[in-house]
Amino acid sequence: MKNAGRDRNRNLKLCLITLIPMLLSLTAAYPVNAEDPGECFMVTSSGRTISLRKMCGGKKAIQESEERVFRVPIKRRLGRTPVIDVTFNNKKTFEMIVDTGANNTLIPLKLAIALQLQPTGIMQAQIADGTQVEFSTSKITSIAAGGAIAKNIEVAIAPKAQFGLLGHDFFRNYDIKILETEVQFHLR
Repeated sequence: MKNAGRDRNRNLKLCLITLIPMLLSLTAAYPVNAEDPGECFMVTSSGRTISLRKMCGGKKAIQESEERVFRVPIKRRLGRTPVIDVTFNNKKTFEMIVDTGANNTLIPLKLAIALQLQPTGIMQAQIADGTQVEFSTSKITSIAAGGAIAKNIEVAIAPKAQFGLLGHDFFRNYDIKILETEVQFHLR
């Protein structure tokens, strides 16, 4: 019985003698780093974090990509659709619904009157229920939201609309991200 206890203790010591250098080499090979790796990194299968900043263009490229994001606060929602402030012709700011399903921007008649727009054409459009409708159109010199800008946009004028719809003709050069409190326009 005494020999069995000694053998167990000796085996345990041998295990510890073997394991301790292995554990030390693991921690030396994979140092703990509490730094924020930023946005451009990968984690290997062993849990090691590797920076990919050179592939992503470094800090400058990441900073430049952030400068190409225009953030617009959501004022409220109609249903679940965000409503944001939009400035027309660098003069008047109105609330608009961000309509990712609309091809064209549509403004209510009261906005067209406030901007002193004159009809320049007619547009045929299909609304959400499939009905074909006809709208007068006019050119807007610029439409801006949070730094995102579109120029020389032909908008539809809806005589009965209560709200305007900001459509693809405005954000065609942007990828859109709708968050809880803001809409982001990422310049392509």
